[in-house]
Amino acid sequence: MSTQDPDLTRRAGRALDAANFFLADVRDGLGPYLAVYLLTEQHWDEARIGLVMSVATIAGILAQTPAGALVDATRAKRTVMAVAAILVTLASLSLPLFPSFLPVAISQGIAQAAGVIFPPAIAAVSLGIFGHRAFTRRIGRNETFNHAGNAVAAGLAGLSAYWFGPTVVFYLLGGMAIASLVSILAIPERTIDHDLARGLDGANDAEHHDQPSGLKVLLTCRPLLVFAICALLFHLSNAAMLPLVGQKLALQDKNLGTSLMSACIVAAQLVMVPFAMLVGAKADTWGHKRFFLAALLILPIRGALYTLSDNPFWLVGVQLLDGVGAGIFGAIFPVIIADLMRNTGRFNVAQGAVITAQSIGAALSTTLAGFVVVGAGYSAAFITLGVVAAIGAVICLLALPETRHGGPRRRGETAAPASAIAAE
Repeated sequence: MSTQDPDLTRRAGRALDAANFFLADVRDGLGPYLAVYLLTEQHWDEARIGLVMSVATIAGILAQTPAGALVDATRAKRTVMAVAAILVTLASLSLPLFPSFLPVAISQGIAQAAGVIFPPAIAAVSLGIFGHRAFTRRIGRNETFNHAGNAVAAGLAGLSAYWFGPTVVFYLLGGMAIASLVSILAIPERTIDHDLARGLDGANDAEHHDQPSGLKVLLTCRPLLVFAICALLFHLSNAAMLPLVGQKLALQDKNLGTSLMSACIVAAQLVMVPFAMLVGAKADTWGHKRFFLAALLILPIRGALYTLSDNPFWLVGVQLLDGVGAGIFGAIFPVIIADLMRNTGRFNVAQGAVITAQSIGAALSTTLAGFVVVGAGYSAAFITLGVVAAIGAVICLLALPETRHGGPRRRGETAAPASAIAAE
């Protein structure tokens, strides 16, 4: 951690807690509610829904790596996050006014492109305030507050939608956006070490600080490429599962479908909280790769269980497994990137690049699932998505090295430097 006033650091930590809580609803825009809204209110079919969600995600893909580069370069990280929150909210609130295909695709593309700034920016601010030694624990705390915010927002959306219909989520998003702006601006600017926030430890700053691009590091770090492939497969499997569940629930009852979707989200988010805390507390001891592998392995189990029953309570119960996998993934993702990019000064560019890979997976996921549902039904789609995750788990097991720097070692053994990991 950089040398600074402990009281100021605690104040920054509390503001970061609040930002993670309120941004939980803002950073994803309408998220899975978009599919329910388009299906029930606009009467789109599953393939068309999957297509527009994929088109919107492509806009986010194009923004990912530039977003990471921007976070590395800028010293106005709070302002960048505030502007992104405003854009996500305005784009999503425009949807009921312009519900045809092209305006929906454009508005959600803007929301997705703006929303990609939050993961690298939050991770960078956390690293810049707390440093590498406390980073894993801080990320676990970030994810805990993020999931708690998602659970609260989803619970409010579910209760409100039962009485007022699916459009209530638009008003909830606006309220959370205002709170997130206040929280972001409450982070004291002077607590952020911007060199540390990009992954530098104070050594070789002059060598790395002036480099405008991290493309060489991204292409030559073999473990980073393996991790990117695994992240892509995780999201290719995971991204479409919850929207498919929401569609199944909505087909049974329009208003109840939105409420049960909220129940799915609340259930998963509540499970994510202890698993995010577990990653923060134990990942440096148990191993970063081990947690990531567990996140991949939970997806084939979840996909298979979804095929066993259409009972709403069963579907909500299976959704608890999403809390296990996504809770672990969200917390361990920036930790592994920080491991691999330590002292390169390319932490946020690498985050953007790997998030680009996983966003490609997410974009293809909804399209793949939509067409499989139309051609072979929901059960076939869930099985297909589960097989994709199983492939990712095999790649992770065989090709991804352990990345942690501070874990237990045998007597006389020294930790591998970041450069050695990157060269593998």
